Amino acid sequence: MQHYLNYVDGQWRDSSRQLEVINPATASVFATVAQASIEDADAAMHAARCCVNSGLLTDVRPAQRTTWMLKAAEAIREIAEEGALILCRENGKNLATAREEFDEAARYFEYYAGMADKIEGISVPLGKDYVDFTSYIPMGVSVQIVPWNFPVSICARSLAPALAAGNAVVIKSPEVSPLGMILLIQAIEKAGFPKGAVNLLCGKGSEVGSHLVKHADTNQIVFTGSVPTGQRILRDAAERATPSVMELGGKSAAIAFADVDIEQLLRSVKVGIFYNAGQVCSAMSRLLVHRSRYDEVKNAVVALAESLNVGIGEENAELTPVVSKDQQQQILAMIETAREEGAQILTGGQAAQHDGYFVLPTIIEAQPHMSIAQQEVFGPVMVIMPFEDEDQAVAIANGTDFGLVAGVFGENLNQSLRVAQRLIAGQVFINEWFAGGIETPFGGVGLSGFGREKGQEAIYSYVQTRNIGIRLKHNR
Repeated sequence: MQHYLNYVDGQWRDSSRQLEVINPATASVFATVAQASIEDADAAMHAARCCVNSGLLTDVRPAQRTTWMLKAAEAIREIAEEGALILCRENGKNLATAREEFDEAARYFEYYAGMADKIEGISVPLGKDYVDFTSYIPMGVSVQIVPWNFPVSICARSLAPALAAGNAVVIKSPEVSPLGMILLIQAIEKAGFPKGAVNLLCGKGSEVGSHLVKHADTNQIVFTGSVPTGQRILRDAAERATPSVMELGGKSAAIAFADVDIEQLLRSVKVGIFYNAGQVCSAMSRLLVHRSRYDEVKNAVVALAESLNVGIGEENAELTPVVSKDQQQQILAMIETAREEGAQILTGGQAAQHDGYFVLPTIIEAQPHMSIAQQEVFGPVMVIMPFEDEDQAVAIANGTDFGLVAGVFGENLNQSLRVAQRLIAGQVFINEWFAGGIETPFGGVGLSGFGREKGQEAIYSYVQTRNIGIRLKHNR
C-alpha cells in the first residue's frame, strides 16, 4: 500500500500519524497519507513567510514567473495519466473526468502565466506639481483550503493566479481525496519555484485548517466548500480582518421556457446534475419548466436518469459513486426528508446495489418552499417544478439564499437574455449548462460567497493596490 507525504519548504515530510484513503467505488482502503500536525502547519507558514520576505518571487522580473508557470503546466501534462488513475480511485469519479482535471490544471497555469507580466497600475492626474501612481502588490502568504469534489483543478484554479501575482501559498488538501493534489504538487516542484513558494498539507480541517486560518502570518484566505465551514472561517478571519475569497454552495436553477429545445436541454441536464455524481457546487439542482411543456420535459428527464450507466469510474460509467459513506448517508437522509414533506420521488431516491457509496440518479417533484428545493444536496438529485409565467419562474429561481449560477433555456433570445439579467447569480448560462470556461469569471452572491475565481478578473483577488503620491519641488 503506497504512502504519501506532505510538502513543506521544498521537502517531502512524513508524520507520526496517517490517514487512510478509501476508494468509494469499493469501500476499501488503497493508500495512506501523512496526517499533518500543528507543527507541520507552522513549518509551512514559516517557509511561506520566508519566501515572501526573501523577495525571490517578487524581485525577479515578472517574466520569470511566467517561465516557472509554463514549466509547471508542462510537468502537469506529463503526469496526467498517472494522476488521473489515482484521482479516480481516491475520489470515485469517472476516469475521463479525472483526466480532464489535470488538463484543466495545466491550462490554469498556462492562462495565468500570460498574466504574470501584465498586472499593471495606472497614473492619476493631480496637476503639474504632482506625480501619482498605483501599483499592485501581492497579498503575501495565501492560505488555500481546497475541497474534495474537484481537488486538482480547484487547487490549480487558486494556486496559479496566486503564484503569477507573486504570493507564497500554503494549501490544505481534503482528507478524503488528497492524493491527486500530491501528484499535482510533485509536478509543480519541477518548475523551479523558490523554496517555500508552494506548501501542501493534508490534515484535519478542524485542527490544521483552523490553525492556518487564524495564523498571524496569513495574509489571505481562499476557501471553496460548504456554507457552514465558510461561515466558521469568516468568523475566524474577522479577528484579524484577513481578506478572503469564498466560493460556497449553490442551489442553482435552470428555467426552461415553452419554446425549449428538449434535446438540447437534456444534454445539459445530463452534465448539469449527474456529472461527478452531482457533487458540483454549480450543479443544475433545480429545473423549472413552463407548465405547457412540464409533463413532456418531466418524463424525458426521468427517462434520462433511468438510462444512465451506474458503475465505477475506472470503467468510465456515466454515474459514479459519491465520495464517501458520510456523503452517501447525508444525501439519502435529505431524500427521506423530502418524502416526509410530501415531495414525490419520480425515480431513484435510494442507494444503488454496489459495494461502494452509490446513490441512484434521482428526480424529485417538489414545491419551492420544501427543504429539498432550498438546501444544497451535493449529489445526483434534481428537483423539478412547473411555472406559469416569466415572473413566477424568476421568483422561484431567486427564491433561495444562494446565488452561484443559473440557466435559461429557450429559442427566444430576447426573452432568455431579459430573464438572465433578472436572475440573482454570479454566472448565468443560456442554452447550455457550464457554457463558460477557465477564461470566464466564476463566483457567487448571497450564501454562495464572494470574490471571483477564473478569468482575468481572478488575479486581482491575489493583489492589493498601493498608491504613491509625490509632491514635486520646483526651482523658483
